[in-house]
Amino acid sequence: MQAATTVHPVPRKATRLRADALRNRERIVAAAREMLVEHGPEVPLDEIARRAGVGNATLYRNFPDRDALAREVVCSVMDRTAQAAEQALAETGDAFEALSRFVHVAADERVSALCPMISSAFDRSHPDLEAARERCERLVEEVMDRARAAGQLRPDVGVGDLLIAVSQLSRPPAGTGCPSLDRFVHRHLQLFLDGLRAPARSVLPGTATTMEDLRRA
Repeated sequence: MQAATTVHPVPRKATRLRADALRNRERIVAAAREMLVEHGPEVPLDEIARRAGVGNATLYRNFPDRDALAREVVCSVMDRTAQAAEQALAETGDAFEALSRFVHVAADERVSALCPMISSAFDRSHPDLEAARERCERLVEEVMDRARAAGQLRPDVGVGDLLIAVSQLSRPPAGTGCPSLDRFVHRHLQLFLDGLRAPARSVLPGTATTMEDLRRA
């Protein structure tokens, strides 16, 4: 198991906020991410404000409704995942080991917790969400392409295959109350990663999964 690397997202409103207001916004997003993972998408907003150490008025000044806050949490997780991919691309050593480190860091972002939020009522075509998603997908593709070009990644897997596996193996969905399973996450991810190494030992059914396949599903 590789040690997780801490990455820090760049908030979308960073250039428009004072330092203290930016800190409050970051605390709200961090608290929301924690509580959405722990309790699911219906966690009370006043509980999020309490954990963030801000008043309800501060929360609503930054996020006028639940959808706006959930969207920012999704975007921030995608930003952090993209930054982890950028770090993997910046490494000059073994390309597959860089891919492996990225997968373990991405899993700790609780990708699986995004699923019920992305499926909620908020606009999935919102410009912020589209930009964060496109950047994340592009960088993950680049990490995989580099490992594939080095002859280390089997050629019959796509970025969709990788992200589905990280989502399914990372944690139970948000709010399911199964923290006891956390200890298996990185063990099972490493088993998955070993199966990605080239040369492949079996023929996969079907074809490599793309992000377009996932969007059509």
